[in-house]
Amino acid sequence: MNRNIKSCCSRWARRGPALLLALALLCSPGCAPAREQETDTLRLGVALYTQDDTFISSVTQELERMVQEAEVELGRKINISVMDGANNQTTQLEQIDRFLDRGYDILLVNIVDRTAAAVLIDKAEASEVPVIFFNRQPVSEDIDYRERVYYVGARAEEGGALQGELVLDAWRDERLGLDRSGDGVLQYVMLEGEPGHQDTLLRTEWSVKVLTDAGVEVEKLASDSANWNRGQASAKMAQWLDWFGPEIEVVFSNNDDMALGALDAIRAWGNPGPLVVGVDATAPALEAMSTGELYGTVLNDARGIARAMLDLALALAEGEDPALAVDLQDGHYVWLPYQKIDWTNLDQFLPEGGR
Repeated sequence: MNRNIKSCCSRWARRGPALLLALALLCSPGCAPAREQETDTLRLGVALYTQDDTFISSVTQELERMVQEAEVELGRKINISVMDGANNQTTQLEQIDRFLDRGYDILLVNIVDRTAAAVLIDKAEASEVPVIFFNRQPVSEDIDYRERVYYVGARAEEGGALQGELVLDAWRDERLGLDRSGDGVLQYVMLEGEPGHQDTLLRTEWSVKVLTDAGVEVEKLASDSANWNRGQASAKMAQWLDWFGPEIEVVFSNNDDMALGALDAIRAWGNPGPLVVGVDATAPALEAMSTGELYGTVLNDARGIARAMLDLALALAEGEDPALAVDLQDGHYVWLPYQKIDWTNLDQFLPEGGR
């Protein structure tokens, strides 16, 4: 942001009147260092846990598009730089150091390890740079008692509950087809995300809780972490199909990439597969729904997350009250709602002509 930077001509200012004419000529915009010429440029440093995550890539693409639009609307240069942490917290902290050394004004962080947030925040605070975390929520103690530290995302338990509702709807409407064993018990497997991640823990818990609270008897056949990864999920699912085969009636997946991995394994298995549900509503998942392979998903609003982050960043850059720019709760949090997607409303989310 605007910082007090001395002109390249200031060092000549005391050398006497003989240099005044030369000073006037030298003190032109072309003389200024690059940093001074760009004092009105807003620099956003975006640190991702990995660019291989389909949903995170969607958020980043939306943010880059919105930045371009904002430059035109505001008549202001906005420089956005994206770095891939490659799922390594040490690498990401080194990238944060580079952003701060280069004078970036605001950090937007999709943190690798949510328990490492305090170290990252300390670095940013020492440079008086605000931090906006997104999608991977640090522990509350690292956010609630800090100045100019924020989180943008959705409540993981809500996403899990809506995923559970998708399966509950199917159990109520299509029970004869879903309860293959006819025993009145819903047998399922669970593809979990990264161990320790709040989305993994809460989506896993609440997806099943909705069913049991509704009086549905369930039996977990297997569960394991596939780290949000399609390939890992496919390998896990292939193994479970070997072990349990048609006993599996439902596949819960903590995200869409893993749900698509499960479908890859089911397709290779070659038999009528179980019902599969995911979370995120990525473009490939919506396409799989349109072909009837994926039963349902839950919208994690990539566009809304990007919009909230940019609005928050612009308010912070202008020294405005961020609560006037976004729906800020408890002084630090912007919560986006999830939305359940099944065959009844799929057309609303597909690209035009998608089905």
